[in-house]
Amino acid sequence: MKKINLILAFIVISFFVFSQNKIVYLVTLDWPPYISSTAKDSSPQLANYGYVAEIAYEAFKKAGYELKIDFKPWERAVKEATDGDYDGLFPEYYGEERKKDFVFSDPFPGGPLGFYKRKDFKIKFSSLKDLKDYKIGVVRGYINTVEFDNATYLQKEDVVDDETNIKKLYFGRINLIVIDKFVGEYLIKTKFPNYYDELEFLEPPLEVKDLYIVFSKKSKDYQQKLKDFNKGLAEIKKSGLIDKILKKQGFK
Repeated sequence: MKKINLILAFIVISFFVFSQNKIVYLVTLDWPPYISSTAKDSSPQLANYGYVAEIAYEAFKKAGYELKIDFKPWERAVKEATDGDYDGLFPEYYGEERKKDFVFSDPFPGGPLGFYKRKDFKIKFSSLKDLKDYKIGVVRGYINTVEFDNATYLQKEDVVDDETNIKKLYFGRINLIVIDKFVGEYLIKTKFPNYYDELEFLEPPLEVKDLYIVFSKKSKDYQQKLKDFNKGLAEIKKSGLIDKILKKQGFK
């Protein structure tokens, strides 16, 4: 009987240790208002770091995982996740080119992706070919839309982040920038308020995007983590928690 009790105790302790060690490590970027390394208050809770941080936190929590994230410049984040230094990368747009190194989660809501321009720059276009004479700012390593990314006839100038593009646009060094509408609004209001009356989003957007977590094929148990995340994501969708988070974070 003593042996049986010891075996049972070992099983219970082993299960407890295993359950406490379910940690997923993701790498991301500063991309406010979706996600930011600057917390809204002094709480360390990931919910304070933006909408997609809270979505990831809640979905992984449902699946029994603790989520840990690091913030890095996007190009570096992509490389390190590709190399398997992290379990995955987020938030990401869907792109076939990522499938070589990553698997995509189920989607969750994103925002409108399109062009920002100066208000004094008059332009109308019905297709991307109408923009071939203009300089367009993009961020290095970003996926945009399939048509835009494949449009080799466009004059694209790449930079390290959205803020640099906004400054170049304001000073007339480029004609357009590709950016998420909510990201553009947030950055202009918070970091470049003097630009607010000079810049505007060009309607309609190129596309309203979904967002994803992509899991590195070089990370351990990536297929199981993908399955568990998708299950947790489905649960918080069904419960209405995603809509509540969107409203709380100011997206609805």
